[in-house]
Amino acid sequence: MSRRHSATRREVDPDPKFQDLVITKFMNAVMEQGKKSVAERIVYGALDKMEARAKSNPVQLFHQALENVMPAVEVRSRRVGGATYQVPVEVRPERRQALAIRWIISAARSRNESTMVDKLSGELLDASGNRGNAVKKREDTHKMAEANRAFSHYRW
Repeated sequence: MSRRHSATRREVDPDPKFQDLVITKFMNAVMEQGKKSVAERIVYGALDKMEARAKSNPVQLFHQALENVMPAVEVRSRRVGGATYQVPVEVRPERRQALAIRWIISAARSRNESTMVDKLSGELLDASGNRGNAVKKREDTHKMAEANRAFSHYRW
């Protein structure tokens, strides 16, 4: 990592259907091997399926799911003397969003439904209702930070 310059953040264009930047970032995270059209089909299919199942605005459900998965605190390793401590630190907003997106996609990929559209819509619906593996991951992260609260004075 360069010490001279911090990495510049590249802005993404909003997605064509809903004009939402977060959905574009989500789509880019779903994408594998540069196949954007496949990722687009998966994400839009999942949002359509969510709308059919929940009978409400899919974009609102998507944002609710993301909000429910975003962690507030996490633990980072900090070496003091000869020991390594797990120090709880607050999570920056960009990282909160990135972690939530990553956790939802990995939880969806590990589900048992047949197609990725079904898996993703199921996980997003679960997350919007505060259940599912992605929400469990957030709860585990918070528990670990709570358990290591004694080391919070090592924060840097």
